[in-house]
Amino acid sequence: MLNKWSRNKRQRGQVKPRRMAAALGSSRLAIISLSRHTIPNHKPSPVTPRPHKPLLLRFRTSRRQSLRYLTSLGIASSPESIAWSLSIVEFLKSKGFSDHHFSRLAAVCPAIFTSATDVHRTLAPVFAFLANDLSASPERARDFVLRCPDLLVANVESHLRPTLCFLRNLGLRNVGAPTNLNAHLLNTPLEKLVSKIKFLESMGLSHEEAVGVCVRCPAIFGYSVENNMKPKIDYLVHEMERPIEDVKKFPQYFAFSLENKIKPRHLHLKKRGVQIHLQRMLVWSDEKFYAKWT
Repeated sequence: MLNKWSRNKRQRGQVKPRRMAAALGSSRLAIISLSRHTIPNHKPSPVTPRPHKPLLLRFRTSRRQSLRYLTSLGIASSPESIAWSLSIVEFLKSKGFSDHHFSRLAAVCPAIFTSATDVHRTLAPVFAFLANDLSASPERARDFVLRCPDLLVANVESHLRPTLCFLRNLGLRNVGAPTNLNAHLLNTPLEKLVSKIKFLESMGLSHEEAVGVCVRCPAIFGYSVENNMKPKIDYLVHEMERPIEDVKKFPQYFAFSLENKIKPRHLHLKKRGVQIHLQRMLVWSDEKFYAKWT
């Protein structure tokens, strides 16, 4: 009996280690199984990229390229106003301007490409005015601006539109043609236009006569009263002893140089005792004039 009891005890002692081994084996299988499968809904933590020098270098290169491009167009721009200048260039290109046009715009009116000029508040209203008030096609609007770049920085309501209405009321025709004269007339302040008519009235012409002189020779609106018109009227009346009515007959008199043409030809004829019409005295070429009265 004692032997039997001892044998049973040894058998019971061997059962527990076997059970523990089986449990450990199951745990190993579970770990291996988990390692072979991806854990659901697990995402790797995002890695924040660090700024590095090559990115900064590319930005500086782009800025230098923009400055070089603006310089090639003849536009002087500071690093702070690069984006502003480029936006104006882009807008003008949409209106038909090419790269070779910008050098003239920048040379005649540098303010176009500064921060004082805004695409929507300054430039766009000018092109709308040219299209609506003058019925100018995109090509004609561009030609107006090329002939007088200062138009781009002129105020439509206080400057361009009042001037256009005044010129039309005087009876000027073909103001919508993109000529040098018309472009500069549009850019002439209303007060300056009125001052020419008042000066002619002060010289003895009636209002209608003064208007007629200006309509026949609109370039008068661009002449200086003190440096052009007054000295020529004084010479006409006091030295040439001609009546002011000669200006009504030939208003282009104001277009000729006093020192280089009017005085020399008058003195040449005076020495020879010749009196001819003002137009004939000035319009003829030098060769024809001096050949006629040697």
